[in-house]
Amino acid sequence: MIKTYSPKPTEITHDWYIVDAEGKTLGRLATLVATYLLGKHKVRYSAHLDCGDNVVIINAEKIGVTGAKLEDKMYYRHSGYPGGIKETNLATLLERHPAMALEHAITGMLPKNRLLDDRLRRLKIYAGTEHPHAPQNPKPLGDK
Repeated sequence: MIKTYSPKPTEITHDWYIVDAEGKTLGRLATLVATYLLGKHKVRYSAHLDCGDNVVIINAEKIGVTGAKLEDKMYYRHSGYPGGIKETNLATLLERHPAMALEHAITGMLPKNRLLDDRLRRLKIYAGTEHPHAPQNPKPLGDK
């Protein structure tokens, strides 16, 4: 008889990875980071458990996009009042809040379930090269 293995929550370890976003394409980097936050790169992946890793992204202000997305890609927010919709293009968002564009792209690639908040807590995004996670000894996350 073949039995299905399911990892126990005590057996799950959350490793630390660091990504330098300088010169990387926004969508391609977001899919790579989402895969590591979900834990799909691990052999013992289980969809109902939070088995992903911690990911630190530095140089978010130097992210690249292809085509005319800097002016054409829009981000919308609504105040809840009639006529309260605001729009911002990607170029404006990157100069004001560079981490927000990356966070929005990665959040859109994660499943919307009870584990979403825990996965997003393990995502750390910084506009510059400085980050406070050096004691965790993050491993570089390359393109695979």
